[in-house]
Amino acid sequence: MAAERSAASIVYIEDDEKLARLTARYLESHNVRVTVATDAREGIACVLRERPDVVLLDLMLPEIDGYEVCQKLRARVDTPIIMVTARGEEADRVMGLEGGADDYIAKPFSARELLARIRAQARRARGLSGPAAERLLVVGALTIAPAARRATLDGVELSLTTYEFDLLHALAGRAGRVLTREQLVDLVRGSADEAFDRSIDVHISHLRKKLGDDPRSPRIIKTVRGIGYVFAIDATDLA
Repeated sequence: MAAERSAASIVYIEDDEKLARLTARYLESHNVRVTVATDAREGIACVLRERPDVVLLDLMLPEIDGYEVCQKLRARVDTPIIMVTARGEEADRVMGLEGGADDYIAKPFSARELLARIRAQARRARGLSGPAAERLLVVGALTIAPAARRATLDGVELSLTTYEFDLLHALAGRAGRVLTREQLVDLVRGSADEAFDRSIDVHISHLRKKLGDDPRSPRIIKTVRGIGYVFAIDATDLA
């Protein structure tokens, strides 16, 4: 509980200084430590130096846009990234997620909703999104250590974002059971909106790639058309 009550830390990469100042003031009044960076290069340096709990990243940045910043950060760190978009179109959200973002929020955003999303991502990153499990989950060549938030395949550690880890844990822990998108969103405590667009699909696509699963004929995470996904029982033959 003490860890959950401690201040979350974020790096906010936003070139609109007035918006950044007002948002930071609100977040800091709710026990969130904020470091503001007004351009992409400064933001990347801040994230690598400070290793915050969450990165809040504006999509429309001068010189280097948020998509590229997201990809550069994702190549170096697994810190949760919340993309801030000026529009709420599905294409923008999906593009951000495909670039490695964990969540998104559209401008103009509710400060309370933003705070809730930051706290949810910080909890997930700290391993506080659910009861800590001491026992390992082993499904074939896949081993998941929930408390340590580590997953290995054939003994090789997988580099997963916090959302991807929780999604994999939810699926593998219920191998053979078909889970709807709504159920997956609930299990990983994501945004309710994600159940109704392509967000979960994008995260599943990332997971398949990292598991070496053929997207055209997946053996591990299978699509059940019109329903959702299932971690295949015969994935125990992975080894």
